[in-house]
Amino acid sequence: MIDTHTHLYLDHFRDDIDDVIQRAISVGVEKFYLPSISSKYNESMHDLESKFPNRVFCMIGLHPCYVDKNFEQEIEFVKEHIKSNNYKAIGEIGIDLFHEKKYFKEQMIAFEEQIKLALEHDLPIVIHSRESFDEIFEVLKKYKSDKLRGIFHCFTGNEDQARKIIDLNFFLGIGGVVTFKNGKISEFLSSIPLNRIVLETDSPYLAPAPFRGKRNESSYLSIIASKLSEIYNLDVSEISKITQQNSNEIFDN
Repeated sequence: MIDTHTHLYLDHFRDDIDDVIQRAISVGVEKFYLPSISSKYNESMHDLESKFPNRVFCMIGLHPCYVDKNFEQEIEFVKEHIKSNNYKAIGEIGIDLFHEKKYFKEQMIAFEEQIKLALEHDLPIVIHSRESFDEIFEVLKKYKSDKLRGIFHCFTGNEDQARKIIDLNFFLGIGGVVTFKNGKISEFLSSIPLNRIVLETDSPYLAPAPFRGKRNESSYLSIIASKLSEIYNLDVSEISKITQQNSNEIFDN
């Protein structure tokens, strides 16, 4: 299995990161992709990548919740560092209208600038969307091309939205929400082709049931895979195999 979205570089894991990684490996998680949120964490991400070579891989990007009046400095940081590092994607990027509407205009500019960067460097993008599907979809339509691709991280939308995303050459990132009683996506997910699904935890956030509300970690990816096994009526090994192939296709490994 591959955890396509995990924030293992955050302070939540400072005291036991080795154990967290080993627990994940012990249940079959082979790779970990770290989405960036701002330049503040870039060094700690690379430290983790160096500590666990061929297992941990970094992205670069500015998270919409970290966009403020100084966002241009952060975008310049992304532009400069992307030249000298082997980043696997630009992310997580997007629009968040749940936490912060004050800088909506700036979020839009940052999102589009980073999409252009992805196209320029032929990299996938990893999208953060919260109460902003329509806004994000309109932007993506504008840049639609064979090169525009990636993951719609933490997908919690409806079936129509899922199909629109797939039509734009994106994969759905499925995490702990699929195990929630009020998660809703489990009601229609079986109608979505498994070859457009990837697994993620978004740890330390959104832990799956029965750990909801506690610190999430990459080993819980096995719980998410088990839930998908129920939904698709396939063995867990088949879920793991197909979603791993999907992840490798996105990140070109």
